[in-house]
Amino acid sequence: MSSEATGKSTLAVTSGLSRNAIIIRLEGELDVNALPLLREHLQHIWDLPPKSFLILDLGEISFCDSMGMNELVDIMQRCESRGTRLLLGGVQGVMARVLSITGLRHAFEVFAVFDDALRTAIAHA
Repeated sequence: MSSEATGKSTLAVTSGLSRNAIIIRLEGELDVNALPLLREHLQHIWDLPPKSFLILDLGEISFCDSMGMNELVDIMQRCESRGTRLLLGGVQGVMARVLSITGLRHAFEVFAVFDDALRTAIAHA
């Protein structure tokens, strides 16, 4: 049963550091019910001194609604205001389709494989 039906978030959020990047891994459904959890996690990130890169690993996202996409745009804008480069890694399946359908595919730096996004950040260390 989806989080839309239950009203509960089915998103797991973890994060870590890699040289000049903060990495956030999202797993599950990126929808309206997941936003409070994601925003709470992000607030800790925004409280840190800015890093050169923020990498969102979206490889395990199984669903994304319009509110989830709006949140990604908000994250991109926040990164731009901090001088942080946002990279979306693991963009395949659901996320590739949603980014394409919404016309936002070219608004983000998108990598089909997470490791390619990480290599891009490391190359600019």
